[in-house]
Amino acid sequence: MLSRRLNMKLFSSSSKHGQQSIFSSLLPYASLSSVSVARLSTYVDRHIGPRLNHEESAMLSAVGYESMSGLLDDTIPSHIRLQNDELTELQHILGSGKEEHEALAELQEKMGGNVVNKSYIGMGYYDTITPSPVLRNMLENPSWYTPYTPYQAEISQGRLEMLLNFQTMVKDIVGKEVCNASLLDESTACAEAMTMALTMSGKKFKSGGESPVFVVSKQCHPQNIAVVQQRAEPLNICVRVVDDSEMPTALSKNNVFGVLVQYPNTYGCVEQNLQELVSVAQKNDVHTVVSTDLLACTLLKPPGEYGVDIVVGSAQRFGVPLGFGGPHAAFLACDMQQVRKMPGRLIGVTKDTRNKPALRMALQTREQFIKRDKATSNICTAQVLLANVAAAY
Repeated sequence: MLSRRLNMKLFSSSSKHGQQSIFSSLLPYASLSSVSVARLSTYVDRHIGPRLNHEESAMLSAVGYESMSGLLDDTIPSHIRLQNDELTELQHILGSGKEEHEALAELQEKMGGNVVNKSYIGMGYYDTITPSPVLRNMLENPSWYTPYTPYQAEISQGRLEMLLNFQTMVKDIVGKEVCNASLLDESTACAEAMTMALTMSGKKFKSGGESPVFVVSKQCHPQNIAVVQQRAEPLNICVRVVDDSEMPTALSKNNVFGVLVQYPNTYGCVEQNLQELVSVAQKNDVHTVVSTDLLACTLLKPPGEYGVDIVVGSAQRFGVPLGFGGPHAAFLACDMQQVRKMPGRLIGVTKDTRNKPALRMALQTREQFIKRDKATSNICTAQVLLANVAAAY
């Protein structure tokens, strides 16, 4: 809505002879030669520039064009540009656009019609309180929500420190030695844990032979089961969804390399004897993956203390709003000996040129954009902001 005038100007089909766009009237202050309060109030002039005549002329002269329409004709292929009749119809449908403050007022009015009911959906999504200091100083602060991946450690020490807090918090709560700097969501983390377990497995699966099998408990969240099944298909992994009572038999098969259970399960119950499951799995050389709830782990015995190989889950309950289903920061924790097989990023402590403690992204060389087909995961990103919110919470 706010960029409507710009888009209409950009995709106009003006002639090379300088014919004005039919939406030129949508930029009422573009020809002003001096800065005015009125011009500063418009969204386009404040965000898309330059707009003063002499500035535009200087730019056109530098690239060898006499008019903006001539430049557009040579840079945007005609077959993908809207024609005048199409633009006229579009303007009739959309109207002439609004100023930023008008658009914000309209959006606020529309959002005021939302009825916020109490959510009982469960399945890994729980209402929570975002403390005002965290909301005001982090979630609504562009210094926290606009930065990209902290590749430049020298200007990202604050965010890296908070991510290190996240890693430390999660690993301590779930009882493992190391945790990554967040993943996209819990379901993705389950799928990543499946492929990690296959990499960890000492079992050999020959091409054309029996497919490797990943056993999943029926009591897992349905979205976790669905994503695991979808991700397993192109990898030729067979996913068997079984009831908890059938676990011992299912894990005894030779081609089973891993098992996924939910703790507590999707109904909020702790019915599975996790210690017994881990014992059976270890006896059959099967790696255990547990998707857990961080808040539950503050009261229950954490999965890591049962000897679980990989622990995954969501940090949504730690102050991150429901957000109509996402996004929320997930995590994956394991032992240090498996750290090079772990997907995602890891924040590590090092020393700077002055021999003082410093933070940096470590072990990201296993990511797909660097190691290509040899990468241990196709995850090349994280939920940094939401992981930091959970850590601050």
